[in-house]
Amino acid sequence: QVQVVESGGGLVQAGGSLRLSCTASGTSFSIDHTDWYRQPPGKQREWVAGMPGTGVTSVTGRFTVSRDNAKSTMNLKIDSLKPEDTGTYYCNVRGLRNIRGTIYPFDIWGQGTQVTVLA
Repeated sequence: QVQVVESGGGLVQAGGSLRLSCTASGTSFSIDHTDWYRQPPGKQREWVAGMPGTGVTSVTGRFTVSRDNAKSTMNLKIDSLKPEDTGTYYCNVRGLRNIRGTIYPFDIWGQGTQVTVLA
């Protein structure tokens, strides 16, 4: 099966930058799209940025998504951090997996990584 793990969260000062990583592991799979979401404390999960599997870099405001093919890792860089960026950040990966010659779609979420921005 395919697994997704986020990393890179932590405690940071406002105005700084942070890079989160999302690593997919498994056998015989390809990635169609990766999205980053976040869930602020007490609020609903919201979309932050995303990129198709064929992309290299995608910029949405202060958020840059980039891909490291060799490591099946998708990164999210957040610039000019604000206290309102605080929350749990999740990676969602969608793609295809080959199981004994049959192609199956998958849609997997990571467990999340916590980001806390201090004013």
